Amino acid sequence: MRHGWPVSVGGSFTLLPAETGFGQAVAAPRMLISAARAVTLKLANQREAAEPQAPVLIRAAEPFDLEQARAVADPALDLLYPMKGPFAAEHLDDREAAEAAMELARLAGVLPAFLVDPEPAGEAQAVSPADLAEWKDTSRLAIASRARLPVAACEDAEIVAFRSADDLREHVALIIGRQDGAAAPLVRLHSECLTGDILGSLKCDCGPQLDAALAAMAEQARSGGWGVLLYLRQEGRGIGLINKLRAYRLQDQGYDTVDANNRLGLPTEARDFPVAARMLALLGVHAIQLMTNNPAKVEALEAEGVTVSERVPHQLPPNPHNERYLATKRDRTGHLLDD
Repeated sequence: MRHGWPVSVGGSFTLLPAETGFGQAVAAPRMLISAARAVTLKLANQREAAEPQAPVLIRAAEPFDLEQARAVADPALDLLYPMKGPFAAEHLDDREAAEAAMELARLAGVLPAFLVDPEPAGEAQAVSPADLAEWKDTSRLAIASRARLPVAACEDAEIVAFRSADDLREHVALIIGRQDGAAAPLVRLHSECLTGDILGSLKCDCGPQLDAALAAMAEQARSGGWGVLLYLRQEGRGIGLINKLRAYRLQDQGYDTVDANNRLGLPTEARDFPVAARMLALLGVHAIQLMTNNPAKVEALEAEGVTVSERVPHQLPPNPHNERYLATKRDRTGHLLDD
């Protein structure tokens, strides 16, 4: 999908990604878009009442070509193509296959919109919802390597790398201090943030949270405890770097984090917390003190069998560039942040 190749999902339809698809004179009678993008395009009333969160299958008066499909998919083109439609929604026979397509687009880091049964179709790669479920099975994740890694926060540290046979993402854990099976470590689940962790972006609090977590774990180690930083390769809360930057552009136009993601047709939260639970299990860790302001993280880990003995608040002072971002976390995604 990243290369623009068509996929046949569940045998129900052949899909060509609107963002990356290519070919001369390619056209399709219908498009598949996410429920969130349908709301942006004022198609909420087109969704089936019994399935308001399902992807939406739309048809226009004339077939969609790739230029029109990209205008439907990409909010960056909304001003260039303000008049879209009229569209009519059609019944979605295979919701499971449609939802699998949306998830595949998210994993590929492309916009979740497709030409449906395009002509010429090209040779489609067959994939099923079962294939996706197998790919996401956390039991396939294993420890690949580990090594001593002195870091600025604590010289007594070890890095552990994890990978799965079919997933190019390589998650890591940094163990701070000496692992003690009898004591619940201080744990931070930190999702990758290139802009914040590496470039020092002021639009989020990721970099300072990472530094503060390592400092707290180092302090724990000096007191005889230990800590584990799980660094998860889930950029942009799981939507990927390119889509995160697209969301940044929308934020500059006045949208908050939630609305920017939804305008792209993407979920507000798409991180894979079962992966973190699997990493902890592979490290022999079953009870933790979790550094987070997000109750959903606690619930997600506990649902996977991890005992969260304590939630440790992890709030840092805002700056003028991330005040609205933090307020959105508090007001719209349930983070426990003081005013």
